[in-house]
Amino acid sequence: MATTAAPNPELIFGTIQSYQRSFALKAGVDLGLFTAIGEGAANVPAIATRVAASERGVRILCDFLSIIGLLVKSGDRYQLSPEAAAFLDKRSPAYMGSMTDFLLAPDIMRNFGDLAATVRRGTVAPEANTVAGHEQDHWITFARAMTPMMMPAAMGIADALNIAAAGPVKILDIAAGHGIFGIVLAQRNPRAEVVALDWEGVLKVAAENAAKMGVADRVRPLPGDAFTVEYGTGFDIVLLTNFLHHYDPPTCTTLLRKVAAALKPGGRAVILEFVPNDDRVTPTMPASFSLTMLSGTPAGDAYTLAELRRMCADAGFTGAVTAHSLPMPETVVIATK
Repeated sequence: MATTAAPNPELIFGTIQSYQRSFALKAGVDLGLFTAIGEGAANVPAIATRVAASERGVRILCDFLSIIGLLVKSGDRYQLSPEAAAFLDKRSPAYMGSMTDFLLAPDIMRNFGDLAATVRRGTVAPEANTVAGHEQDHWITFARAMTPMMMPAAMGIADALNIAAAGPVKILDIAAGHGIFGIVLAQRNPRAEVVALDWEGVLKVAAENAAKMGVADRVRPLPGDAFTVEYGTGFDIVLLTNFLHHYDPPTCTTLLRKVAAALKPGGRAVILEFVPNDDRVTPTMPASFSLTMLSGTPAGDAYTLAELRRMCADAGFTGAVTAHSLPMPETVVIATK
């Protein structure tokens, strides 16, 4: 007769203490520890000297980072895991350590402090609403911190649109933030003109990035609220990247209707989102994103492809609505007017 193993509390204990993983990673980023090890500091005394920290602190932190798989320990020496080398060493072109400035910011973390109360209400407390206000510092932090994570998606969008072969195109980038999506399209297509829409303070970050990436003369700012500012008309492409998830379906549909009015016939709306399967528990990261929206928005969610298609149809998009996978946990959805 088969026996059933007794329940093990390790999952419960590990989940309760999972915040330690987050803040150990952040400590490594803040100290420059991953870069120091990548540059050759391999044992505790050398690493401690490079990052100006105590040997005791460095030993314990490095051991913990080894336990969770970000470092590899052999004897008294440490080296970066492949993931840490790719994403946490500042010398890497794919460096993502800056994301901790936003994803672990106090106002984001605070919203999880009494999640039970949010679940009871079904919505975030008014004072914790991360989409309210037009010059909240955390959106400027977002624009500065999240660019590295978005670069693969920006390149994937350019590929999905075949933008290099598109000829002259007029692009509206809604909630542009760092501006990287429109900027990459402009880099790929020298005949592309981009209008970047966001709050004025955030657009300064986009302007800096456009200048650094050599397309400042083809990226024009449009300050204002995406729901009230006049877009104009005649756009070939409208970018809606990481934006719809902040709102409920009726609000998304209203915005998509406004987007459709701004597009030429045959124009395309490009939606970038965490898109879970219909079961809403797979894949792990897109499905988990709904909790992030519960904790910080009045009515946001992670929408399935069927839900996004329904919104686009209700907003007047009569062409195909296609989904394109990326080498990251988001999906590009392209709706044709």
